[in-house]
Amino acid sequence: MAPFVEACRYKPVPLSLSSLCSCPCRSSSTKPLILPHSSPNYSNLRLVDSKSPSHSRISVNRRVIAAVARAESDQLGDDSNSKEEEDRDQELQNVEEDSSFDEQKRNSKSQFKKRVVFGLGIGFSVGGVVLAGGWIFTVALAAAVLLSAREYFELVRSKGIAQGMTPPPRYLSRVCSVICALMPLLTLYFGHIDISVTSGAFVVAMALLLQRGNPRFSQLSSTMFGLFYCGYLPCFWVKLRCGLTAPVLNAGIGRSWPVLLGGQAHWTVGLVAILVSFCGIIASDTFAFLGGKAFGKTPLTSVSPKKTWEGALAGLVGCIAITVLLSKSLSWPQSLVSTIAFGFLNFFGSVFGDLTESMIKRDAGVKDSGSLIPGHGGILDRVDSYIFTGALAYSFVRLHGV
Repeated sequence: MAPFVEACRYKPVPLSLSSLCSCPCRSSSTKPLILPHSSPNYSNLRLVDSKSPSHSRISVNRRVIAAVARAESDQLGDDSNSKEEEDRDQELQNVEEDSSFDEQKRNSKSQFKKRVVFGLGIGFSVGGVVLAGGWIFTVALAAAVLLSAREYFELVRSKGIAQGMTPPPRYLSRVCSVICALMPLLTLYFGHIDISVTSGAFVVAMALLLQRGNPRFSQLSSTMFGLFYCGYLPCFWVKLRCGLTAPVLNAGIGRSWPVLLGGQAHWTVGLVAILVSFCGIIASDTFAFLGGKAFGKTPLTSVSPKKTWEGALAGLVGCIAITVLLSKSLSWPQSLVSTIAFGFLNFFGSVFGDLTESMIKRDAGVKDSGSLIPGHGGILDRVDSYIFTGALAYSFVRLHGV
């Protein structure tokens, strides 16, 4: 007699293909397959054989086995499909990471290209202005001072610094920027800057004291430092270039210089000193960057975490080496000891100016002082190494006996 199904009160046992038809050549699935209940009236079913009155033997219909096999294969198919989806998602993620890395690499190359192009353009322009001297040099310096002063006072008014102090009023910041720009012009005209600095400080102090509201000492201190930092210190470059007119008699380039451009008298101590100083600063920054990239491990200071002692040492060696080479061709300074001392002063002034501006930007919470020069940032980012160096170079030349 054909097998039949008898309903009873016993709960059915979950069926799986491996338990119903196991084959030695096929590995059994570790997951039991539970058949869904199709009808509430037949929730408790068991398979029995009509020939066995004790119901000890259970015969299974082939349709049930086929249904179990199909369900188990569907589960295996779902597992394989989910695995394929995971692999596909991983591949897409890898492609996105590769594309973002390539984009960052292209942006870095583009940024480096802009930096080199604009750096060379600025270098040749500054070189021509320095060679020209006189009013051309002074007016160009005054324009740079005006832009630098405006960037400085914008940093003072930034959110990072303004949270801990009261910044000066905006109109007073603009007045201070104009005063800073006038200082180089007054230095060229009068030959000294004592009167201009004193007058500018007096005007600013009176404006702060007479303003509406409650004047703050932080306003006075930040403004006075701005006059000193952006106005007073750059004036030493004017005194160095235009004030020291003694010619360098032994300079080889001076003897071959065209008469229409001034002849040998054009190559003064001030011109030679400023060229050596500028080249030393450029060498210091370049060698410090390359040395820090290659060997930098020990941080120099917390003000600028990317600067290292190894990079600073490389910058010092590069600055002194360039100063010695230029002194041989320009015949100034005469002695090797003086040349090394001049190179050390240029390096020290460069690092000190760079760290000072880094401290201001760090408190302001910004990376660059501005965005005027593509690939370089603002004007203050480019001239920070020259701000203190002018005073040191001028003092060295005066003490050297010129």
